[in-house]
Amino acid sequence: MSSSVCRRLHGLFAAAAKPTSLPKTPQPTTTTTSLHGLFASAQTTTKSTSIPKTPKGTTTTSRQKHRKPTIATSLQKNSKPTTTAKTTNNKTLLALVAKFKKSSDSNRFRHGSHKAYLKIVTRLALANEHSLIDEILQHQKQYPNITSEGFAVRLISLYGKSGMFDHARKLFDEMPHLKCERTVMSFNALLSACVYSKRFDLISELLSELPEKLSIRPDTVSYNTVAKAFCEMGSFDSALALVNEMEKSGVEPDLITFNTLLGALYKNDMFEEAEKAWGLMREKNVVPNGRTYNPKIRALVAGNRILEAVQVFQEMGSKGVKPDVFTFNALIKGFCDHGNLEEARHWYKEMGKNDCYPDPVTLRILGNFACKEGEFEFGLELCKEAITRQCNTGVSMMQLVVDGLVKESKVEEAKELVELGKSKSYFQYKLEMPSDE
Repeated sequence: MSSSVCRRLHGLFAAAAKPTSLPKTPQPTTTTTSLHGLFASAQTTTKSTSIPKTPKGTTTTSRQKHRKPTIATSLQKNSKPTTTAKTTNNKTLLALVAKFKKSSDSNRFRHGSHKAYLKIVTRLALANEHSLIDEILQHQKQYPNITSEGFAVRLISLYGKSGMFDHARKLFDEMPHLKCERTVMSFNALLSACVYSKRFDLISELLSELPEKLSIRPDTVSYNTVAKAFCEMGSFDSALALVNEMEKSGVEPDLITFNTLLGALYKNDMFEEAEKAWGLMREKNVVPNGRTYNPKIRALVAGNRILEAVQVFQEMGSKGVKPDVFTFNALIKGFCDHGNLEEARHWYKEMGKNDCYPDPVTLRILGNFACKEGEFEFGLELCKEAITRQCNTGVSMMQLVVDGLVKESKVEEAKELVELGKSKSYFQYKLEMPSDE
C-alpha cells in the first residue's frame, strides 16, 4: 500500500471522534502453568461486550412480565450479587471450564466444536471474567492445531469478541514463534478484533504499518473492516472516501462494502450521502441484493414515508431482487404504525407469494395491532400460524386474542387456542381463560 494512502487513512482516523472507552481488560501475560476454566451456554456475541442488544421496537407493555429476561437485563438486575451467590457461580464456572479444557484434548472437539468455543467465551465475557477467557485460550496453544492459521484466527477472533484486543495482538505477534504462518487471513482477524474491541485509534496504524512490515497485501475484507470502523465512529465521509482509496490500492469494493456503508448511512438518516454510495455502487457494477435495499425501506418507514418505501419495494421487483422477511416486516410495521390494518394484511399475504415466511416479529406486530383494532379472528389466525411454525411470539399477544375472543362470545375458539398453546412440547404458551367467562 502506498505511503500516500497510508497518510490519507491516518488523517481520516485522526479526524474522527474518539470512541467511548470500554471497561479495562487485563493486559496479556505469558503462558502460565496452571489454568482455571469455565464453560456455559450463551447466545451469539455482539461487539466488545458480547452482550446481545435488546431488539428495537420493544414496547414496555404487560408482555414483558411474561418474557424471559435477556442476558443483558439479567446482568443489570443482578449487578450486585450476594457473596454466597457469587461464590456459587464462580465454582460452577470453574467446574465447567475444567470440563471444557478436558474436552479440548480431543482433536475432533477442537476441529468441529467452533460453537462450543464461542459459547464459553461469550459466557465468560458476560461474567466479566476476562482472565479466565485468557486462560482457556492460552490453553489451546499446547495443541498441534496452533500451527494452523485457521485455528489461530479462531483464537484471535474470540479475543476480539471479548473486547480483549491487546491479547489478540499478542497472539498475532507470537504466531511465528508458534510456527504458524501469518497471511492476510490472520491480519484481517486482527483488524476485526480491533473493531470488536472498539480500539478504532489503532486501526490506522495496523493498516498502514503491518502490511508492509509483514509483506501482506490488504484485500477487500481488510478494507471492509476499516469501512465498518469508520461507520461505527460516525466518520461517514471517510467511509465513502475509502471506496476510492481501495481502487487506488488495486482492491475492488464488493457488495459487503456497500451494504456496510448503506446500512450505516440509512440508520443515521443520511439519505443524501446514501445516494452517493448508490452512485459509487453503479460505477463499480456491484449488483445489489435484498440487504442493500432493506436499510432504505426501514429508514423511509421510520421517517413516515411509507409510500416511498413501497416504491423501493417495487424497484426491487423490477430489478429482480428478492425481498426477505426483513423487507416485509418493515412494510408491515409501517402500515400498522399508520393504523392501516388492511394494507398490513395485504403485505402479510404478499410474503407467501414471494416464498417468504413470517417470523416471530411479523406475527407479534400484526397480532398486537389486530387486537388493538378488535380483529380477534385474524389474531387467532396469526396465533395458529405462530404455533404451527414454532414461532415464539410470547404469551402477551396470544392472551390478548384469548381475552378478545371471549368478550365477543367466541368462547370455543378461545378454548381451542388455550388448549393448542398447551399441546406443543417445544414451547408451551400458558394461556388462561378469563375468570369472568
